[in-house]
Amino acid sequence: MNQSIVVTSPPSETGDSRLAIGRRLLDGVLAPLKSSFVGKDVIIDLMGICLVAGENLFILGPPGTAKSALVHELGRRLQINTFEYLLTRFTEPNELFGPFDIRRLREGDLVTNTEGMLPEANLVFLDELLNANSAILNSLLTVLNERKLRRGREIMELPLLMGVGASNHLPEEEALQALFDRFILRVVSDNVDSEHLGAVLEAGWKLDAAQKNMPERAVSLEEIIDLRSLVTEVSLEPVISVYIDLVKRLRSVGVEISDRRAVKLQRLIAASALLCGRMQAQVSDLWIMQHIWDLDEQRELLSSAVTETMEAAAEEGERSERHPQAAANDEPDAEQISSDLDQIGEELDRDEPHVSSIRDRLALLEGRSQFVKNDEQRSAIAEKIVYLWSQIKP
Repeated sequence: MNQSIVVTSPPSETGDSRLAIGRRLLDGVLAPLKSSFVGKDVIIDLMGICLVAGENLFILGPPGTAKSALVHELGRRLQINTFEYLLTRFTEPNELFGPFDIRRLREGDLVTNTEGMLPEANLVFLDELLNANSAILNSLLTVLNERKLRRGREIMELPLLMGVGASNHLPEEEALQALFDRFILRVVSDNVDSEHLGAVLEAGWKLDAAQKNMPERAVSLEEIIDLRSLVTEVSLEPVISVYIDLVKRLRSVGVEISDRRAVKLQRLIAASALLCGRMQAQVSDLWIMQHIWDLDEQRELLSSAVTETMEAAAEEGERSERHPQAAANDEPDAEQISSDLDQIGEELDRDEPHVSSIRDRLALLEGRSQFVKNDEQRSAIAEKIVYLWSQIKP
């Protein structure tokens, strides 16, 4: 179930007019995007949060699932400089960053002509990101992490607000893992299920017609930068102890969260609070932690651990002003849970399995499996779980 971000506190309560910018970003940009792209609410909410936090988003999905269209339409509605490029194994630096200025080169200066290229963009979309080759890899790492481009003696400060990368597969080569790590949040874009196909066709038809006209800009580039300045003013005190416990728990089940990544995630939690109209984070803002997976098999583990954390907070009274995505409990992927359980079985067959980690993962998957709607699938999963528990030495 996809739900929209809503502002639950009027900006006047905080005394900071910058929160009103977040409201306009929601109503004038993100909400229309959700109307145009059926079933993509989570991706759009994550784009909004990354935009405010100044972090990058990775979208995993097959061709034709609106990955590039989402980014293109976001840039069109914000009326900011957008750079989009399809990477291949043979992409050269000039194709992304611009060619050297020939006139200056004749004078002995290496100066890049960046007009219309990535260095001038506020929003960058790199399709087939994991095709990046060694010629552009190091430069991309610096661009995405430091918002700087180094070419020869040139060091350019970039106006980049957010980078979005897309691919239909996860990195297999170690050299690409560093590039993947620059995208703090990850989300899947699949084809919409058949029952919503009619709505997809209608929304797509309307979008084609609407793209003939430039939409009225609801938020300017300067206002986005102004809103971003609020991120570090958000109080994380109400959630910090829960956040630390969650990070520890996720590390215990095999989700790698480096200290650097844990620090950066705080900006995204704060951005989630801002887009709900709050200057204080709540446990419901930890919903973004469901999107820090490195591998497919971690997605259900993360959903289970994060959902349990948020539900515990709700039981203790945090029901008002909760982030709507905190309540968007999609049905678990029964096939993925079954595959994860098979992997646990293979680990138990090894000579020295990591029993403590296996126990934690199995408990999380067991809790998540109870929400599988198909009775036959839920029963088959339950049998696997009972068997695996019996194989764990006390």
